[in-house]
Amino acid sequence: MIKEIDGGVCAAKGFKANGVHCGIRKSRSKRDLALLYSEKVAAAAAVYTTNLVKGAPLIVTKEHISDGKAQAVICNSGNANTCNANGIEIAEQMSQLLADELGISYKDVVVASTGVIGEPLDISPIQSGIPELSKGLGDHSDLAAEAIMTTDTRKKEIAYEFDIGGVKCRIGGIAKGSGMICPNMATMLVFVTTDALIGPELLQKALSNDVKTSFNMVSVDGDTSTNDMVTVLANGMAGNAEIKDESEEFEAFKNALHAVTTYLCRMIAKDGEGATKLLECKVVKSRTEIDARVVAKSVINSSLFKAAMFGADANWGRVLCAIGYSGADVDIGLIDVSFSSAAGSIEVCRQGSGIGFSEELAKKILSEDEIQILISLNDGTHSATAWGCDLTYDYVKINGDYRT
Repeated sequence: MIKEIDGGVCAAKGFKANGVHCGIRKSRSKRDLALLYSEKVAAAAAVYTTNLVKGAPLIVTKEHISDGKAQAVICNSGNANTCNANGIEIAEQMSQLLADELGISYKDVVVASTGVIGEPLDISPIQSGIPELSKGLGDHSDLAAEAIMTTDTRKKEIAYEFDIGGVKCRIGGIAKGSGMICPNMATMLVFVTTDALIGPELLQKALSNDVKTSFNMVSVDGDTSTNDMVTVLANGMAGNAEIKDESEEFEAFKNALHAVTTYLCRMIAKDGEGATKLLECKVVKSRTEIDARVVAKSVINSSLFKAAMFGADANWGRVLCAIGYSGADVDIGLIDVSFSSAAGSIEVCRQGSGIGFSEELAKKILSEDEIQILISLNDGTHSATAWGCDLTYDYVKINGDYRT
């Protein structure tokens, strides 16, 4: 039984958070430095962007958690610390300054940055902001979620309670992500905390498998960021017996983790830059799970289809087109397509061909802010879901003057 609760990344026992404005971003109304802290050293796992251009914080974090442990996360917004000659040095300084303030090892610090690529990051505002950041630690998941935002229009956080062997455990997460989202390993910045007791190897296995059907299935614009990272910290303070193998308890943990990740996936997709609609594409009756994933992601990635959804145009031909070039092994002559939303449902394609339908009803259905695209391949038993958003005029406006 998984139950939604309040608290975000502070819902789990032993975790505190904070977010402040330190001066990286010009506007004092925008927080730009976040901190997550565990009272105990936690098991740590992460997945990273597959972009060959990687932010310095990812390189440093990967080294720091190579022992499977971490106790704190520091993240700045407004500057990605990517493609900078001294990027590694700055990321290490961030870790050391925070470690000195908290009295922990710098090797137990996860460091992350997000924002403009290729601009030098000055350590001075971070150094001056860390004491305030540490002093204000508390149940402030919302402040941390705010501090990692860039072009995001809303904070993204969630928490759940679940049972492991009769013991109540909690898991929560925050995320940032609005543009430059089409990952192949992770997406944007996501930080998950849990008080469940699980070793780093199983934690990594759970996360690596989870992203295949969660963050790897999100697309806003087809671009893969240089700083994408998902990190999970598990401090064991719930008091459950340690999860040591792929048991029933491990399945319970994976289910709770997936509840967090898929919720954040939907929030990221819905908050896509300039977006007015969340698109959820579900592919069913596929020959293989891989084919289902490929088809769902191809449709969500299609700029033409995304533009049609912005205009509430039931142009189902763009769905078939995206399936046709996806590379999936499908029989186009078997495919059915329908659109649905809170306003109803309508079938628009049967066995690969158009059928008569009410354009008026279709327009009404596609004018809602959450749209479902159901694709039946009618060739098997597997399924997959992908999340995306419509493509609007504002996407170009936002990215046309991003640096200003």
